[in-house]
Amino acid sequence: MADLPVPYGRHEIDDDDIAAVVRVLRGDWLTTGPAVEEFEQAFAAFVGSGHAVAVSNGTAALHLTMLAAGIGPGDEVIVPALTFAASANCVRYVGATVVFADIAADTLTVDVAHVASLITSRTKAIMAVDYAGLPANLTVLRALADTYGLLFVEDGCHAPGAFCDGRAVGTVADATTFSFHPVKHLTTGEGGMITTASADMAARLRTLRNHGITTDARAREQAGTWAYDMVALGYNYRLSDMQCALGTSQLHRLPAWLARRRELAARYTAALGEVPALRLQAIPHGSTHAFHLYPVRVCGDKPAPARAALYTALRTHGILVNVHYRPVYLHSYYRALGYRAGLCPVAEAAYDGLLSLPMWPGLSDDTQDMVIDALLAEVVAHV
Repeated sequence: MADLPVPYGRHEIDDDDIAAVVRVLRGDWLTTGPAVEEFEQAFAAFVGSGHAVAVSNGTAALHLTMLAAGIGPGDEVIVPALTFAASANCVRYVGATVVFADIAADTLTVDVAHVASLITSRTKAIMAVDYAGLPANLTVLRALADTYGLLFVEDGCHAPGAFCDGRAVGTVADATTFSFHPVKHLTTGEGGMITTASADMAARLRTLRNHGITTDARAREQAGTWAYDMVALGYNYRLSDMQCALGTSQLHRLPAWLARRRELAARYTAALGEVPALRLQAIPHGSTHAFHLYPVRVCGDKPAPARAALYTALRTHGILVNVHYRPVYLHSYYRALGYRAGLCPVAEAAYDGLLSLPMWPGLSDDTQDMVIDALLAEVVAHV
């Protein structure tokens, strides 16, 4: 019998994780210590990137990327409409303008043709978002950014371990951001990472995460000096050694967790793929999905009320489905800036029917079967 309630996602902590954190607690450095560099090097090796910079959360990763790239007032950044608010908010943090791009109806990732149509003389960057763990069309977006001399940023927070045309998420864009929130693929409690091939960008990111100061306490201790210089207006976006030790420990299990997520996704697809009332996310040839989420869309003439009924009914059963996401510009803050409904009609239509099903490596087959059975029963009743 399944344990209830069933969340849409959750973390997995074991004794090795706890022991890794305890070792740091018993050591000399709780922050800016050796565990930070160890995690950065391990994550860079996992992704295949030249550099990785650990920061306090995924939003900080996005913010610092904008800062390090010199984006500011008067600049425009193209961002997919269907994403978490942080993807767009980071552009606002530096005073730039968000230009929202629509999505492709089948993959739910950004529509490359729409992105191309939005490029102006003020455009400074294109942001891809790997929605649910499916890489955006990184190959074409990379070429588009190169053609126009634009920064290419990837919000890969859903997609560590995913691939597009044989290239790993974290190795295609100029900078790729990741999140280690508890429901993500691995967790540090809160935390984030930026990967880049550029040594110069990595150096800027490290300075900006530490108040704009060129050295941290450990570097000064090793050099035998107290002196430091603040060269930019930075932030305290550091990730502690305790969190990094947890991240390094979790990273060892990430390949197995990814394999399990893909097994669960295959079981969902086999059970739901032929249900007329539901539409599943398409996975293009050449893409490997990381399945942070397993989204389904309710079809029909009135998907929004049907989705609402399914959401309520399933949660009444203790199945805590969720919705990812309302198009960012429909939130009150962005409406106050002048953005209006109708801007990205495909994203709005997708949102009306979206529902995220439970997905995490510890989800058992029996519990997943209970979720599937309940969903199918409620689809018959409400759709």
